[in-house]
Amino acid sequence: MIKRIGVMTSGGDSPGMNAAIRAIVRSALAQGLEVVAIEDGYKGMVEGRMWQMNSRSVSDIIIRGGTMLGTARLPEFTDRAVRSTAVRNLRENGVDAIVCIGGDGTYRGAMALTDMGINCIGIPGTIDNDVASSDYTIGFDTALNTVIQNIDKLRDTSSSHHRCSVVEVMGNHCGDLAVFAGLSCGAELIITPEKGYDEAAILAKLKHLDEVRKKRHAIVVISEKITDANALAKKISEVTSFSGRATVLGHIQRGGSPTAFDRVLATRMGDKAVELLINGVGGHCVGMLKNEIVSMPIAEALALPRKSRDELLALHERLI
Repeated sequence: MIKRIGVMTSGGDSPGMNAAIRAIVRSALAQGLEVVAIEDGYKGMVEGRMWQMNSRSVSDIIIRGGTMLGTARLPEFTDRAVRSTAVRNLRENGVDAIVCIGGDGTYRGAMALTDMGINCIGIPGTIDNDVASSDYTIGFDTALNTVIQNIDKLRDTSSSHHRCSVVEVMGNHCGDLAVFAGLSCGAELIITPEKGYDEAAILAKLKHLDEVRKKRHAIVVISEKITDANALAKKISEVTSFSGRATVLGHIQRGGSPTAFDRVLATRMGDKAVELLINGVGGHCVGMLKNEIVSMPIAEALALPRKSRDELLALHERLI
């Protein structure tokens, strides 16, 4: 029977991680467990940076973005010798099990630790929404709302100057932020990794909107790592009468106080993770499917295909 659990955040930070930490700590304490904070993810675990938490440790953090525990990436964690150091530090601190908050990389580390005798539960914390085992990840809704607010402001100035705004959003090879933002803002074009990049078709569509539809402005939402947004904006200026302008939103999408949706999602997931550990479950991850909080083996979750957004993209095409 476990007596002390650890909690950590790993990979990119996302709004709502603090809400999950709060839920894990308060839920565990309410059920007689002790909780240890692990700083800076697997890096802090390997370096032995851990401290005991109490209820006051998580006071007022539910409204804060980022993560109070800090986060880092540690590619070397794939080395069993490095993980052995982490396991030794966990044993010395009396940690029986861990809740690991992060994305796919965090899940792989959690699965490896479980195989080494430390039961771990993964919680999906990433703004990209690229964890296939959950309809939504912690932080996605907040990041999406940040994107929408910025695009709405760009639309005002684009209309005033007959511009085409190319807005690059984050996603790390997942197009969900672009799809949901483009649909929410009525963007003229949505470009995602799943849809592919056909520059000639993009320019032809914008030329039609400009010359035939007589559009006053246009918004193009594009996922990062597809093409150079500034170069695309320049080509738009060359082949249409739109004045092409690129805006790369960057890490502003990661920050800010989490939305109510993310706070509730994180709270539900954190409580579920503690429940699983108390019941002796390890190597699982928590997710939300059809508004139900569920769990499945991490290996099964990582093998799931990427979420399809074809239906949403088709809807977008009908509405433009």
